[in-house]
Amino acid sequence: MDIQAIMQILPHRPPFLLLDRVTEITAEKVVALKNVTMNEPFFVGHFPGEPVMPGVLIVEALAQAGAVVLLSKPEFKGQTAYFGGLDKVRFKQKVVPGDQLVLEVTLKKLVKNVGQAVGVAKVQGRVVAQCEMTFACS
Repeated sequence: MDIQAIMQILPHRPPFLLLDRVTEITAEKVVALKNVTMNEPFFVGHFPGEPVMPGVLIVEALAQAGAVVLLSKPEFKGQTAYFGGLDKVRFKQKVVPGDQLVLEVTLKKLVKNVGQAVGVAKVQGRVVAQCEMTFACS
């Protein structure tokens, strides 16, 4: 799924759309990619001379990937997935220009319009961040 298809599902738009491609999607799991380039607007100030992708944006990229899973379901088509909670967030290493984030999100539970998921972000097969997320669709 390319960027145009993603924008048919998510309400996010550049520069805040943090997914470049979805490479795998099932009813419970998504794998998406984010190519991190020096052109990202946040690198201007984070940090001058040592560009590092902010951890909160890595988590946001995971959340956007998770939203693709939920909003791809017929019952949530056209809705928005909002963060309901974030737990067990861990950052393992820096993400810098030139890295490709592989974002894996697995939906663990879905009750009515609330879902719980686990997200793992990797660079070259190494975990750089992970978290548990709760979403509410409306």
